[in-house]
Amino acid sequence: MGNQFKTAALLAALSGLLIAIGYYVIGGPMGLITGIGFAAVTNLVSWYQSDKIALAAYRAQPVTEADAPGLYHMVERLSQRANIPTPGVYIVPSSGANAFATGRDPEHAAVAVTQGILNALSEEELEGVIAHELTHIINRDTLTQAVSATVAGAISFVAQMASYSLWFGGGRDNDRGGNPLGIILTVTLAPLAATVIQLAISRTREFSADAGAAKLTGNPRALASALQRLESNARQMPMDANPAFEPLLIVNPFSGNFLGNLFRTHPSTEERVEALLRIEQQGLRSA
Repeated sequence: MGNQFKTAALLAALSGLLIAIGYYVIGGPMGLITGIGFAAVTNLVSWYQSDKIALAAYRAQPVTEADAPGLYHMVERLSQRANIPTPGVYIVPSSGANAFATGRDPEHAAVAVTQGILNALSEEELEGVIAHELTHIINRDTLTQAVSATVAGAISFVAQMASYSLWFGGGRDNDRGGNPLGIILTVTLAPLAATVIQLAISRTREFSADAGAAKLTGNPRALASALQRLESNARQMPMDANPAFEPLLIVNPFSGNFLGNLFRTHPSTEERVEALLRIEQQGLRSA
């Protein structure tokens, strides 16, 4: 119920931004109607197609048991342990080391890993990462993440179109059309506002998924080691990631963009490692 509420709240907030963009860019009742229509279509598409959009954004390719038996069997084994259907397995053709899960529910889910992460991690570390992504699926985080990424991407796209209207269409007064000041505010603030809304519910989910992975594998230290290795890899070899879809990834891809680092979509790796090691200590004391 908690994640359903968060998803609904996220949709409402992001939809409100889309409606406001329509009102200020186009202007008047027509702008309001256009914004409502665009928000409705975007929400519908993101609800049912966000997993495909996310996979396409990273050029993820599906793999079978024959293509990658080790990875496939690991996902299959951990899914059985978690009592969920085995999700689709995908590989992203990127040397950056990262991973993500997507899908509106466990019956329509996918786990994607980069080629780089397969080369960078040990088997135990990779198992911790896969368990983390499966926990996102179990908790229905994947729907929230994918919907937020899709709608935030739409907001950024509309804001970009609005900026073109300033350069090529000129300003118009509010009686005849869009408000020039509204367009300027849309171009500058809408993508930032969308990011802040994403951050409002993104970071806490990572701690929950880390804890779920530790429980699923019984090896919290392996995931802690994986996170440290992944952050080091990301600093040396940043992943070319769409900012709207960064919250899906297990670690920030460190694009080098100042705002991207300022508005981090994940808790710091140090905090996550400390939390995992506390889980390990609690397990040892209770053993």
